[in-house]
Amino acid sequence: MRNTAKLTAAVLTAGALTLGLTACGSDKDSASGSSDYSGPLVVAASPTPHAEILDYIKDHLAKKAGLDLEVKEFTDYITPNTATEDGSVDANYFQNKPYLDDFNKKRGTHIVPVVTVHLEPLGLYSHKVKSVDALKSGATVAVPNDSVNEARALKLLAANGLITLKDGAGSEATPQDIAKNPKNLQFKEVEAAQTARSLDDVDAAVINGNYAISAGIKPAKDALVLESAKNSPYGNFLAVKKGNEKDPRLKKLAKLLTSPEVKKFIEDKYQGSVIPSF
Repeated sequence: MRNTAKLTAAVLTAGALTLGLTACGSDKDSASGSSDYSGPLVVAASPTPHAEILDYIKDHLAKKAGLDLEVKEFTDYITPNTATEDGSVDANYFQNKPYLDDFNKKRGTHIVPVVTVHLEPLGLYSHKVKSVDALKSGATVAVPNDSVNEARALKLLAANGLITLKDGAGSEATPQDIAKNPKNLQFKEVEAAQTARSLDDVDAAVINGNYAISAGIKPAKDALVLESAKNSPYGNFLAVKKGNEKDPRLKKLAKLLTSPEVKKFIEDKYQGSVIPSF
């Protein structure tokens, strides 16, 4: 009986140790993200230009590189990150660093950049005037209502002499941070995806490049003023949940996104409205 008890205790101890090690391994896997890299790489992307660039890779480059790529389109700036965080998709391609930093901070997500691909210059557009000088006193300007893109819009207006921002106004600047507004511009805050649609209802609108292109606007040609690409922090990148950076499928896509073929595709298709960042 005593020997049986010892054996049982030993088995239970070994079982507990094995369970403990398994649990530790599970915690590690959970913290670092999924280690299952089989199947297609599913990437969330804005329709234009991100999904178009990914579709070009899927149709022309992926097979030779041994990459099975699936593209899921989203028209908002929230779901691609939440879907990446919860594992509904493997990665996303739609955003810039200031936006991601703000999103992670406010929502407790753990998304990290992998490789920067391109810049979509933010622009000011109008159906009513042909130049910024023609904007009348009291004109209404639509701006994106998310904190990073609103600040970016205000910085564009400030860089072109329409307003002056207070010293220290950073990546979360709002109209309350305007120090001087000589034209007494009025600001209408709308969802970024709706800025292009607001053009008939306002005197001018600051529109993100992807939404401008989707609306048939040609930023390089149609913008009253366009954001400078020089030293811009707003390059768009491929992103993933922290812990999944070593996914071999992701590494293949990162290499293809920064290939000479993709650079030529971007330059030929978008004619300066989307600018390669590599």
